[in-house]
Amino acid sequence: MGLAPRRLPLLAVGLLSMACGVWLGLARLGWNLPLPWQDQLIAHGPLMVCGFLGTLISLERAVGLGSPWGYAAPILVAAGAVMLDLGPLGSYAPLLITAGSLVMVAIFGVVWRRQASLFIAIMTTGAVAWTAGNVQWLGGAPIFRVVFWWLAFLVLTIAGERLELNRLLRPTPIIRWEFVVAVATVLGGVAAATWWPEPGVRAMGVGLIALTSWLARHDVARRTVRQRGLTRFMAVSLLGGYVWLGVGGAIAVVSGAATPGVLYDALLHAVFVGFVMSMVFAHAPIIFPAVLGVPLPYHQSFYVHVGVLHLSGHPHCRVGEGVGHFGGSLIQLVAHHLGIGGEQGGQFGRGLVKLRADPLLGGLQQRVELNRRGIELPGEILGDGGDLAGD
Repeated sequence: MGLAPRRLPLLAVGLLSMACGVWLGLARLGWNLPLPWQDQLIAHGPLMVCGFLGTLISLERAVGLGSPWGYAAPILVAAGAVMLDLGPLGSYAPLLITAGSLVMVAIFGVVWRRQASLFIAIMTTGAVAWTAGNVQWLGGAPIFRVVFWWLAFLVLTIAGERLELNRLLRPTPIIRWEFVVAVATVLGGVAAATWWPEPGVRAMGVGLIALTSWLARHDVARRTVRQRGLTRFMAVSLLGGYVWLGVGGAIAVVSGAATPGVLYDALLHAVFVGFVMSMVFAHAPIIFPAVLGVPLPYHQSFYVHVGVLHLSGHPHCRVGEGVGHFGGSLIQLVAHHLGIGGEQGGQFGRGLVKLRADPLLGGLQQRVELNRRGIELPGEILGDGGDLAGD
C-alpha cells in the first residue's frame, strides 16, 4: 500500500477547497447562497489557487521528491486552506500557505541539483512566483495585486511540464529561446504590474500570447491529437486550454485590466478556468496514478467534462451579460464536480497499488515506471508505436 492512503486527506482538502471556492464564486456573482461567516467572499481566489491547485501541485512534487520532509509543503498549504474554510481562523492562512510554498521552492532546489535543466528552472521560477505572491498577501497586499503572481505560478508550472515533454521532439536552440523569451515576458509583466499596473498587465498579456503561439506550434499535443483513446483526449484538452490562454493574453493586452471589473474577471477566468482547468483534466490520468497509485481507466465520457468546461468559459468572457455569468458559473460548477469528483474521486475505492516515485519529480522515468507497474499511460508519453519527433 505504501504511502498512498496517507495522501488521501491532503487530496480531500484540495477538493474541499475547490468546492468551497466555487460556492463563494457563485455567491460573489449574486447567487443567494448562505455564508457561514461574514467577509468570507474574499477567500474565493485563495481557495481555488492555493487551497485547491496549490495543495495538489505541492503534493505531486512531494511524491516526486520521495523524501518525507517534502510532504511539509502540501501539509502546510492544506492546513492554510482549512483555515480559510473555517472563516475566523483565516488570518493564519497566508502564513501557513507561504510556509508551504517556501518548502516547495526547497524541493525544486533539491531537484535542480539532481537534474539541472531548463524545464526544472521554469517550474522553479513558478514556485518562486507563488512564494512572492504569498509573501505580499501575508504582508497585507490586496488579492487583486497578488493574483497575477499566482497566475505566473500556474502558467510557468504548466509551461515547464510541457517543455519537458517537448524534448521528445528534439527542439532546436531557437525554439527553446522562443520559449524562454515568452516566459520571461510573462514574468516581467507580472513584476512590472506591482508598480505600473496597466502597462505591466499588457506586457504580461504579450507574454501569454507568445507562449500560446509557442505551445500551438511546438507542443507534442499537435501530433498526439491524431491518435486515439486517452492520448487523443489529453491532446484535445491541452489544445483547447491553449486557446483560452491566448484569449486571456488578448484581454490583458487590449484592456490592461489590473483592477476588479468585468474585463479583469474575464482575464482571470480565461486563464484560471479555461486554461488551467483544461490542463488539470488533461494531466489527471498521469498525476493521480502517480500520487495515489490508482489507475484511471479512460472513458469517452471524459469529453463531456471538458466540453462543459469550455462552454462555461464563454459567458465569463462576454462583457455585460449578467445572465451568462450566472449560467456559466453553474455549468462550471457541474463540470468541476463531474470531472474532479467523477474521474478521480470515484477511483479511490478500487484499490491502491504500491508505487515507487521517481526522485526526478515527474520526469519521463517515473512515467515509464508507472507503465511497467500496469498503470495505463497515454501515448503522449510513451508513444503508440512510432517516433513522436517525426510527422
